[in-house]
Amino acid sequence: MDASSQPAQGAPQAAVDAWRLLGTRPAKVFAMHIGYRARAAQKGRTPEAPGYFLKPATSLSTGGELVAPAGTEIFGFEGEIAIIIGSAARAVSEADAWGHVAHVTASNDLGVFDLRWVDKGSNIRSKGGDGFTPIGPKLLDATRLDPAAIEVRTWLDGELVQADSTSTLIFSLAQIVSDLSQLVTLEPGDVILTGTPANASTLSPGQTVEVEVTATATDGEQLSTGRLASTVRVGEQQLPPYSAQPKPTPEQWADASGRPIAEFQTAAEPVLDDDLREQLSSIALATLSSALRKRGLNNVSIDGLRSTQPGKRIVGTARTLRYVPNREDLFKSHGGGYNAQKRLFDDLHAGDVVVIEARGDNRSGTLGDILALRARHLGAAGIITDGGVRDLDVVTEIGVPTYHGGGHPAVLGRLHVPWSFDETVACGGATVQPGDVIVADGDGVLVIPPALVRELVAECIEAERAEDYIAQQMDAGERLDGLFPMDAEWRAKYEASQARAERA
Repeated sequence: MDASSQPAQGAPQAAVDAWRLLGTRPAKVFAMHIGYRARAAQKGRTPEAPGYFLKPATSLSTGGELVAPAGTEIFGFEGEIAIIIGSAARAVSEADAWGHVAHVTASNDLGVFDLRWVDKGSNIRSKGGDGFTPIGPKLLDATRLDPAAIEVRTWLDGELVQADSTSTLIFSLAQIVSDLSQLVTLEPGDVILTGTPANASTLSPGQTVEVEVTATATDGEQLSTGRLASTVRVGEQQLPPYSAQPKPTPEQWADASGRPIAEFQTAAEPVLDDDLREQLSSIALATLSSALRKRGLNNVSIDGLRSTQPGKRIVGTARTLRYVPNREDLFKSHGGGYNAQKRLFDDLHAGDVVVIEARGDNRSGTLGDILALRARHLGAAGIITDGGVRDLDVVTEIGVPTYHGGGHPAVLGRLHVPWSFDETVACGGATVQPGDVIVADGDGVLVIPPALVRELVAECIEAERAEDYIAQQMDAGERLDGLFPMDAEWRAKYEASQARAERA
């Protein structure tokens, strides 16, 4: 390490070790968001162009123990191939780019995902801390390598969990170097992490992640970086109150681990147990609507839709899906692969009601027979969309009650991009949140806040008893005046009749 690249006073020893490996203190450390095709498929989006974030040079290390702040618990690993710039590059072509690379090595893009909520995208807290970017242990001479035939593997406690090759990169290593150089001068020692393969996940304190990069040299020699080993420990450092505090949410656990979010959601007592579901099935929608109106809730109906199963009631819990207006580049990145629409329909449970925000635009299908079959197989109670339904006759035959804005033969991509699920949406003029209770029949569709359901049901059962009594009196020839609604005299008669019924 020459004098111009000497570490600053107090630089972390782990970073100094990495700089010694590189022979210089790098000016910049880049990391790709999504690099491999399998990773893009797993994420459900394919980037239109390479995307990066920056990491501090002090995040580099040569492996060993990473110390995370107190209170953190979501530690993600991402085995990667790192390339080291050997000569300055500015606006270089793809053909010339690889000539500016000096070395290739292994890397682990470690992250503390509890801290990602505050600066997702930049990742400065979650992935920029001291030691969060281990590299090594050996550098491979880039001039001896075919950049399209370099392999990376990752082990967690000795079990192989990631394996891929640069032959499956969305953007080649040369394209990555060329792309970055178009606006940023790449300098000797700069490090570029080129993305992680599928199945990046989490490790727990005490577990060991190892990453190895291998290649066959142009002269036939088998080359290896050796295994780069890293562990994690939760330290004693408490973050001050003005700093972002750890938030180990189900969303961050799912993002870091690559597993379904449902695995990390707290198993709460279901709002709709069998008794409550049965009671809701017997109460008129008009009665429920009146009780909601008494509580000041007037905008809780999803309007303007028709049902594939007239006369069949839906009672269930909302799972939401949001479509945004089609934009070709966004449909390319979010419409294909395992997108939000497919992920939601694969995660349905018995009694769920899919509620789709399609902005009231029915000039394209928002679901079709395949999704309806999946919903039926998983026991969904119904589907509600303020857009169109493709394969409407078949969806009707499948039998899952579906409220919709009409049939249409066009596919999703004509108008919609499946953007997100299990978040607040707008459907048919009503706001719907995941977990809301949905009740629907020939009178329409109601959205009930879950916290109100039990008291609402008790009130409605009593209201319908009173209405039954009034109907009996009407059949007996009584006048409306004083009976509907009941005045004090009729109320006393009603209560007396109920007391007699209970004694009997």
